[in-house]
Amino acid sequence: MTIEGFPLQSPAVWKGPQLDWTAHGLHQLNSAELHDIHCGLQHLKSLGELDLPDITPQTFPLGIMGDFMRDLPHRLATGVGFLMLRGLPRADYSDDDMLRIYVGLGSYVSRPMVQSYLGDLIGHVVDVSDVEPKSRGYRKGGGQLMHTDSCDIIGLMCLRTALEGGESRISSALAVFNDIAEKRPDVLRILEQGLHLKRADEDGRHATSTYSAGRVPFITRSAGQPICYLPTGYARLAEKSGQRPYTPEESEALYHVRKVSASPDFFLDMGFKEGDIQFLNNRVIVHGRTDYRDAQKISERRHLLRMWLSAHEWPSMPEEQVFHKPEDHRLWARNRVPFSEFPTHHDERLERLRTEQVGVLD
Repeated sequence: MTIEGFPLQSPAVWKGPQLDWTAHGLHQLNSAELHDIHCGLQHLKSLGELDLPDITPQTFPLGIMGDFMRDLPHRLATGVGFLMLRGLPRADYSDDDMLRIYVGLGSYVSRPMVQSYLGDLIGHVVDVSDVEPKSRGYRKGGGQLMHTDSCDIIGLMCLRTALEGGESRISSALAVFNDIAEKRPDVLRILEQGLHLKRADEDGRHATSTYSAGRVPFITRSAGQPICYLPTGYARLAEKSGQRPYTPEESEALYHVRKVSASPDFFLDMGFKEGDIQFLNNRVIVHGRTDYRDAQKISERRHLLRMWLSAHEWPSMPEEQVFHKPEDHRLWARNRVPFSEFPTHHDERLERLRTEQVGVLD
């Protein structure tokens, strides 16, 4: 069966086993770029202890790397949909300085977006499930199912790798939908119509609502180009809640898109090195992670910093495809604690929490 508009054509249509990601999606920072970044950091620190919202192109001035980052949205929109920056001398910088560099680079694209009811501008992707058992999925260990986040561009900076495993797993969402259009047009129709979504409970309590107002499409083509959004975690929460019942066909469609996204025929695994920064076009790439073996001490565990960015020059997503609305972000932002995302503050809070829990048990 032929479906109008399919197969989708784009450099971002690829299958992992056929793509050498180091040839198409790796940028090794050279000495001039590293010097530019270092000078930007030194200027920022000369201004005193600035909080994340104060890190801007004015306070973190860059030359060649500023031009590189301004071009990032265009590169992600016209290429394979992902980019890994490699070469930051991790041993030369503290955790907090790595965050400053990360946010400084990202500021040339947009201001970082709020990610949860905590108002956090940077998410700490680290297993803290033994201290915060109700944490969201990215704060728990092990593998992670394929999904997309609620932003245009997602960034991940690696502070520490796992003892073993924990690779970034990505697939081309466009290739996934091509396969579904060819083999399961019934599933495609359901995903185009959309599924109900549910936020995590705390995120919902601090937002306009816990559930999506209606069905949220997983793919649209009304903006003149395909826009994919695969919030599989939010869909699973809605399905399990029983408050927005899924039909058997909808449940099967969710299972099928997850299955194809995670198929060895489609995914590729990118191993992180400490200091790497990965950027993904969230409209065409679906991502997850492989299982891993981690350290016992929180300060030694696999630890990535997550940033959500907007690409203002891209066409706007259709309103019905946007789950987290501006008002939700505004409500979440009210809860932000200044400097809370800095790794030293983050780790100190976890250690206090751990100490308090041990005291209760004693």
